[in-house]
Amino acid sequence: MDKPLTDARPEAPGSLPDHNRLEQLEEERRATTGSRFWRRLRSERKALVGALFVAALLIVAIVGPVIAPHDPDADDFMLFESPSMDHPFGTDSFGRDLFSRIIVGARVSVTIGFAAAAVAMVIGVALGLLAGYYGGWIDTVISRCIDLLWAFPVIILTVGLVAVFGAGARNVVIAIAIAYIDDFARVVRAKVLSLREEDYTLAARAVGASDRRIMFRHILPNSAAPIIVQATFAVGLGILAESGLSFLGLGVNPTTATWGLSLNEGRDFVRQAWWISVFPGLAIVFTVLALNLFGDGLRDALDVRSVGEV
Repeated sequence: MDKPLTDARPEAPGSLPDHNRLEQLEEERRATTGSRFWRRLRSERKALVGALFVAALLIVAIVGPVIAPHDPDADDFMLFESPSMDHPFGTDSFGRDLFSRIIVGARVSVTIGFAAAAVAMVIGVALGLLAGYYGGWIDTVISRCIDLLWAFPVIILTVGLVAVFGAGARNVVIAIAIAYIDDFARVVRAKVLSLREEDYTLAARAVGASDRRIMFRHILPNSAAPIIVQATFAVGLGILAESGLSFLGLGVNPTTATWGLSLNEGRDFVRQAWWISVFPGLAIVFTVLALNLFGDGLRDALDVRSVGEV
């Protein structure tokens, strides 16, 4: 008895898969890679330590004004009071509780760091994607602009941009974001140059997929690993840049509690009241260190060669 005919026929060996089949294969590959990534990330101790510290920092940044023991702007205490039970980090030259100012200042520094990294990531990824995928004169123009940004040291570029735009949180975010666009663009461009020659990209192009679909459906998701790692580093560098600008008096409103401003206020009293500069400096150091540890752990966990070993 003959078997009934059905519409589900096996693909011929030389036939090209359609869009749905390509996307199904791509999703299966991402799921397998994702499970291996999480197993490797859990085994990276430095990533876990960095993640715990960053999570604690985010909590402090969100609820800082609520958990601060004193009003960060109240000058009701003795000047230059050394660290004690009432004031764990002492008081500054205006009689304000330094512990409360560091807790509240975490919100400003973290917000600016994350916002600047997000803006730099969006613009840099878009430029790197266009340059790497299309090549030609588009790549040349974008690459020369990126090289121009790369030529300037970050602190000089941010100081110059803030001098042009003016001080304030929004302008500081814009200045820091512009300074780090080149990092994302260069990383994404290098990744796209290799991904556009992969088999799944060539297959998608052969079945008639549009450039936009190939870029955002196939190439960009597979470029997520270096983008995420670069974003973690960019947040730390953004916090460091904001602290540097605030230290120079070019950051946010001078009345706002920030780590860089506390450093600036304590530079003239290092011998008399060392804690005014030391504790804000330690907050910056541990925050940037935690973000770098987390980024290093992500990079190791997302390494294609090491992922395949798990």
